[in-house]
Amino acid sequence: MLESAYFDKYSPIKGVWDEMYGPEAQVRDHYRKVIEYISGESADDLNKKEELAKRLFMSQGITFTVYNSGEGIEKIFPFDIIPRIITASEWAFVEKGIKQRLTALNLFLKDVYHNQFIINDGIVPIDIIYSCPHFLREMHQLQVPYDIYVHISGIDLIRDHDGTFYVLEDNLRTPSGVSYMLENREITKRLFPDLLPQCGVRSVTEYPTILYKNLLALSPRQIHNPTIVLLSPGIYNSAYFEHTTLARLMGVELVEGRDLVVNNHKVYMKTTTGLQQVDVIYRRVDDEFLDPLVFNPASMLGVAGIMGAYRKGNVAIVNATGTGVADDKAVYTYVPDMIRYYLNEEPILKNVPTHQLGHTDEREYVFKNINNMVIKKTNGSGGYGMLMGHAATEQEIDEYKIEVMKDPRNFIAQPTISLSAAPCYMQGELKPRRIDLRPYALYGPDGIEIVPGGLTRVALKEGSLVVNSSQGGGSKDTWVLA
Repeated sequence: MLESAYFDKYSPIKGVWDEMYGPEAQVRDHYRKVIEYISGESADDLNKKEELAKRLFMSQGITFTVYNSGEGIEKIFPFDIIPRIITASEWAFVEKGIKQRLTALNLFLKDVYHNQFIINDGIVPIDIIYSCPHFLREMHQLQVPYDIYVHISGIDLIRDHDGTFYVLEDNLRTPSGVSYMLENREITKRLFPDLLPQCGVRSVTEYPTILYKNLLALSPRQIHNPTIVLLSPGIYNSAYFEHTTLARLMGVELVEGRDLVVNNHKVYMKTTTGLQQVDVIYRRVDDEFLDPLVFNPASMLGVAGIMGAYRKGNVAIVNATGTGVADDKAVYTYVPDMIRYYLNEEPILKNVPTHQLGHTDEREYVFKNINNMVIKKTNGSGGYGMLMGHAATEQEIDEYKIEVMKDPRNFIAQPTISLSAAPCYMQGELKPRRIDLRPYALYGPDGIEIVPGGLTRVALKEGSLVVNSSQGGGSKDTWVLA
């Protein structure tokens, strides 16, 4: 079976956990069926499948926006045809860990905007909270439906050299990428229609249904058919494809700020038949642009008065405003303590060891060991503004240190984690490339539900550890086995 031309040339990266190969180049059992299938396909067949995937992505407009590339802003999202496979037991562990983590983060948000027990008990320092740009005093004592702040989250997971799962970051504001998870599965069904049922791959297509059910449950008006809208910043947003996809799959209106108006502390949508009251807003607009009367007065993306309607309880907003304080990378270091404090449990999923550069001793240690560190802005995203110590020049390091010293609190450092590798089909050969995983969790009145899968992002450049699409990364379908 392993005499296949694809696999005898495949060489796992030394010292890196390989998703397909175990120790001594033994194929892991859960990859065997896929290997047998791929081995039976000619390079010509696989090239055709790869070409079909590209055409499907292009014809369906599955793109993302790159703001700094200088060459057309719309790009097709690179897709690798070989799936990433997760066993049922691995998934059960991940699912349990994410549910525990989200439960604690949600309790933290309720606490930090109400009684602040965790601050008074000295578990999380007050200056870390109050210096966070996403901590909104406007949310103080505001009651949110069912006490749920984070209805939708994407938790980024990586695996170290020994296969241990770590949480790299918590995306709790307006997490994106779920449409690529759904589209990757649809494309894979076209490419390998027989293989999914043979392998017993669990479905991810229920995501829009679960999300819609949760949104319905949040309606402040107890009516049979509440009005739900998805509020988008518009066509120039990098995730606009996702906004249109989710609105279509849920059967809700896609609106922009100019389509909504607030009257007497109620939100209305402009329609051809007049104003229609809105009950639930799934917003993909950041906090600072949501209400020009409260936040950024120059914002054209939000709705004047929407926070007043929210405070009165006349509209539900998903995710709740102010959730960003819980995914600030400086607050991230305290999540294991939150789990112990609120749940009296040990964390199931580990944090990556993290140094806060606002602390002098930690900063000195990081600067001494900078070649083995990744330094990030506490509120950065998309892979922008990072320093990969092992790949940076002396000049880049010196310039970055100057940047850090301007405001050390805004930076954290983590040791370079090796990131696991998975086989990718590249120019007729299988090659290992680094990957991460972003499962999506939906928190509704009935609890937390996680569709079995997620977005596996791939660092397509050889040797790269950066998986972000904005930095040249791609994705692959994620199979969770029953």
